[in-house]
Amino acid sequence: MISLSDTQKIGMGLTGFGVFFLFFGMILFFDKALLAIGNVLFVAGLSFVIGLERTFRFFFQKHKMKATGFFLGGVLIVLIGWPLIGMILEIYGFFLLFRGFFPVVVGFIRRVPVLGYLLNLPGISSVSLKRIHSNGQLKYLPWSTNACVAETVLFCLYH
Repeated sequence: MISLSDTQKIGMGLTGFGVFFLFFGMILFFDKALLAIGNVLFVAGLSFVIGLERTFRFFFQKHKMKATGFFLGGVLIVLIGWPLIGMILEIYGFFLLFRGFFPVVVGFIRRVPVLGYLLNLPGISSVSLKRIHSNGQLKYLPWSTNACVAETVLFCLYH
C-alpha cells in the first residue's frame, strides 16, 4: 500500500471535494458558485498531493501548453460567470492534460468485480482497450498488480 503524508491526505480530501462540487454544480444546471468552488478545490488539492513545484511543472510543460490554456482558461471563465462555456473548455483541457491517465483508470476499473465484468462485455471491450499509442507503436500496460498501476500513475504525474 502507498503511504501518504498528512499534506497528501489533505490534498486527496480537497481533490475529492473539488470533484464532488464540480459534479454537483453540473447536476444543478451549471451553478456558478458550486463550479467555482469545485475548480478551486480541485486545483488546490492537486497541488497538495504532488506539491507546488511538480504541479507547476505538470501544467506548464511545452507539449501541454495548449491543454493547460484550455483548462485554466475554462476555470477563469467559470470564475468570471459563464459556467457552460467555461466547463466545455475545461473538460476539453482536462482530457488533453490527463489523457495519459485514462488507460490506467480503465485498467483499474477492469479489476473491480462488477465494473470489470461490464467493461469486458463484447461491445464495450472493443472501446476500452488496454493499449495506448506510444511513439508509433502499440504497447500493453502492466495491469497485473496494484503496484504497477500506482507506478504508472506516479510516472504520469511526475514526468
